[in-house]
Amino acid sequence: MACRKVLRRALLLAAVASQLAGCTVGPNYKPDHMSVPDAFTEAPHPATPEEIARTEAEMREWWAQFHDPLLNRLVDQALKGNYDLLIADQRIIAERAVREQAASAWYPQLDVDVGGGDNRYSTIVGNWPLRPNTPINRPQTGLMTYGASASWEIDAFGRIRREVEASERGIDASIEARRTVLMTMLSELAIDYMALRGVQLRLQIAGANVRNAQSEVDLTQRLYLQGVGTTLQTAQALSERDSEKATLEPLKTQASKIAHAIAVLLGDMPGDLKQTLETVPTDGKGSVRLPDLPRFPSTLPSLVLANRPDIREAERDYAAATARIGVAVAQLYPHFAIPLNFNPNASALHQLFEMNAMSWSLMMLASLPVMHGGRYTSQVVQARARAEASRLAYRKTVLNAFREVEDAMTSWQDDDRYVATLGTARTEAEQAADRARRLYKAGLSDYLNVLTTQRAALATEDREAMARTERLRDAVNLYIAMGAGWQGVALRDTSLPIDEAKQSILAKTFMR
Repeated sequence: MACRKVLRRALLLAAVASQLAGCTVGPNYKPDHMSVPDAFTEAPHPATPEEIARTEAEMREWWAQFHDPLLNRLVDQALKGNYDLLIADQRIIAERAVREQAASAWYPQLDVDVGGGDNRYSTIVGNWPLRPNTPINRPQTGLMTYGASASWEIDAFGRIRREVEASERGIDASIEARRTVLMTMLSELAIDYMALRGVQLRLQIAGANVRNAQSEVDLTQRLYLQGVGTTLQTAQALSERDSEKATLEPLKTQASKIAHAIAVLLGDMPGDLKQTLETVPTDGKGSVRLPDLPRFPSTLPSLVLANRPDIREAERDYAAATARIGVAVAQLYPHFAIPLNFNPNASALHQLFEMNAMSWSLMMLASLPVMHGGRYTSQVVQARARAEASRLAYRKTVLNAFREVEDAMTSWQDDDRYVATLGTARTEAEQAADRARRLYKAGLSDYLNVLTTQRAALATEDREAMARTERLRDAVNLYIAMGAGWQGVALRDTSLPIDEAKQSILAKTFMR
């Protein structure tokens, strides 16, 4: 009879709870729409729909536009082994666990306990005169107990719902953060690879310069033996040769450091890729071949807004901060809970399950914050201020993204003209050096003219190699600024492997 009464009360409380849990306080999230321009001011021309469609397709694997098989292979390895990406995977796991932790408050919380032992009470504390069956008359007794305690918070004003909502937005933000890490890694890898090929080209140029300088040494020595040259000219030629040799070692050091950085990005030891990266691709003339320069990509500000993961992450952070306002506001409203305690006690095992040993309580509790010195209103103010800061951070992220695109477009176009100008200057400098060499060989010019024109030719050729490398870097920067690279890379399985065979029976039962 008593059990039926308890059951009826429990059903009644559950019905009341279902009626209470229907309100969600706090503001609902509304995206902050920024007005963006129709086109980028630094774009060479208005983008056509065909160009935009082409760029959107190329963005999925933009590194393939450089037509370098080794770069493609390195990217594939980095996507599997880069530690920054693996760390970002674990952060997604952690955010999903935070969401599950917040959602657990929706369900009844149940604990069971069992125990037994001896209790002894003080015999000098009690009521006088002594009455039968008081602890003073029987100071020592055995006690056996088992039971359960449960509580169920009724989410009457949506505090738990807002907590879960904020956690879900946190999951979204962690996914976008991983995409940002992915793009940063791809950017570093591609830029390091371009720099490595650029240094290798400069090493080849410097090696050719050393050989040319040695030829000048041989020429001055031969002319001196013929009575035409002087020891000063020979000394100048030797000094020029040794100066060119001195440029080799810093370039070799730079190439080694870049190779080490690329290996670490792939999750390998610094020296693992040394032999692979030292295999230099060449063109038909035997020169180091730099990766191909892609076509200039076309995009619109609205596409950048949709593609940039840092913008999407900032927007998700703003959504999470808005949900936390509701969490703070809910603290100002009444809290409803249903506590249940079931705790039979007896001195003998056979008595534990008798009706007289039963002890339980089941009720509905409501609490209303009345006076807390402004604590809860201060929490609401904090939550609103943090949400507004997140909104402003979102707007700042948008502006910085557009600035990066405009800067990258400017750099690409300016460096394109710079490379063309240096190419012309290199051709002219090589012609001047060749004429000076011929005139000197014929005895019609001083050797100083040879040194001056040769140094100018060598410096121009080296500057052109660096400019071509920088132009490739501009291409990488523009693709990254446009938010390219994550679209074609699926998220990995972000779940921790748990060996259920090693768990206890209770862990296997309640793990999920």
